[in-house]
Amino acid sequence: MNIEKFQASMYELIVETSTNLPKDVRRAVKAAKEMESAGTRAAMSLATITNNIKMADDNVSPICQDTGLPTFKIKTPVGVNQIELKKAIYNAIAEATKDGKLRPNSVDSLTGENSGDNLGIGLPVVKFEQWEKDYIDARLILKGGGCENKNIQYSLPCELEGLGRAGRDLDGIRKCILHSVYQAQGQGCSAGFIGVGIGGDRSSGYDLAKEQLFRSNDDVNPHEDLRKLEEYIMENANELGIGTMGFGGETTLLGCKIGVMNRIPASFFVSVAYNCWAFRRLGVTVNAETGEINEWLYQEGDKIDFAQEAEKEAATTTETDTKVVTLQAPITEEQIRELKVGDVVRIDGRMFTGRDAIHKYLSENDAPVDLNGQIIYHCGPVMLKDKDGKWNVKAAGPTTSIREEPYQGDIMKKFGIRAVIGKGGMGPKTLAALQEHGGVYLNAIGGAAQYYADCIKSVDGVDLMQFGIPEAMWHLTVEGFTAVVTMDAHGNSLHQDVDKSSLEKLAQFKDRVF
Repeated sequence: MNIEKFQASMYELIVETSTNLPKDVRRAVKAAKEMESAGTRAAMSLATITNNIKMADDNVSPICQDTGLPTFKIKTPVGVNQIELKKAIYNAIAEATKDGKLRPNSVDSLTGENSGDNLGIGLPVVKFEQWEKDYIDARLILKGGGCENKNIQYSLPCELEGLGRAGRDLDGIRKCILHSVYQAQGQGCSAGFIGVGIGGDRSSGYDLAKEQLFRSNDDVNPHEDLRKLEEYIMENANELGIGTMGFGGETTLLGCKIGVMNRIPASFFVSVAYNCWAFRRLGVTVNAETGEINEWLYQEGDKIDFAQEAEKEAATTTETDTKVVTLQAPITEEQIRELKVGDVVRIDGRMFTGRDAIHKYLSENDAPVDLNGQIIYHCGPVMLKDKDGKWNVKAAGPTTSIREEPYQGDIMKKFGIRAVIGKGGMGPKTLAALQEHGGVYLNAIGGAAQYYADCIKSVDGVDLMQFGIPEAMWHLTVEGFTAVVTMDAHGNSLHQDVDKSSLEKLAQFKDRVF
């Protein structure tokens, strides 16, 4: 085989997967958008999402800044040197990272050091399988951390909140799957897709669940019971009303695929792999001699171009009566206390990024800048230097905020921070601090990395680069950066409200049969 050609083919697969949403996923997003009423928070979110998809197409840049953990599934003819293929894949991953198509996401679990090239012990994940065909089948999924953290595994029998006992039967499996959708809320960038693995042990069950995400969203399960269960989940999970970004709405789930394998008598696992709306999964067939791409997979049906639809939705959004408030740091407590859940905020001026490492650092040290009255953005951007050595933002959507719950309230009070931007909401400790201190939580649209990157007009500095590009504190100047108030300084939380209402709706499925 021409290994250089194969490496080039893998590089092309990586770039396309990161920047070009598959056709089946586009169709699911379009269907969701058509379900929502104009002027709602869900409709506004989906308008931003479709606009972001188009911008990623135009810019050939990451759809989401969290380009995730790359997982390859490779089928090879007998006799192909898999060791050489793996080396080529590693080289292609490093090259794509250098070119800003992937964010450097590989971190040493003991030291916290970022490798900078997405390589490291066990990364990327490459799973080989031999088959009797004469070509290579290579598939890649980029699954981000926000949705990966909402994976869940059940050991039957068990007791489920809202649903009661789930037994070792199809009804128990049904309850587990419905609960998995409920527990994700908006933290996994809903509306999302789920892959479900029934059986196996703890590790093989999760592998089976993720394997379902490699299926086309439009396929039909050949197993009759599983086909009926997939259809049942798709028909009923959207009744939970969690909606896009957890804002409430008509569509919570975009796809459900279920697989089954045998188990030992003592164990009965139901494993669920949750994936965000930015479902980045593509594949190619490769000539085993030349290393060149023969065919792109997941190409059934028309490709939805969101250009005109995004413009129409943007126009619709501007015509609503939604209250829009402009904020520019430093922000006063009085300005914050005027905001209410549901208000749309437009931010102009300065903000600072801060993720896990920054929050831990600030809990133990002084801040490198004056944060009084300032805005913290839960974001790990994709950054590249140009030929003049100037940093440019390639992708910059929000990360899941709940990870910062142990730190957030204390840090806001310690440094005088007035606003926090992220996705998925935060918990009771932060909500209490917002009320006491006079702060607000702003929910940006998860996965909309191109949309928000376009709002960033300059990178004015960076601190704490020892934590790596995603975890550093970037100083950004923004214009027209839009987010929704979902937790205010009066003790109100949209996330708590949606969680409560969706739990009540989940309970209605306790005795329902499919």
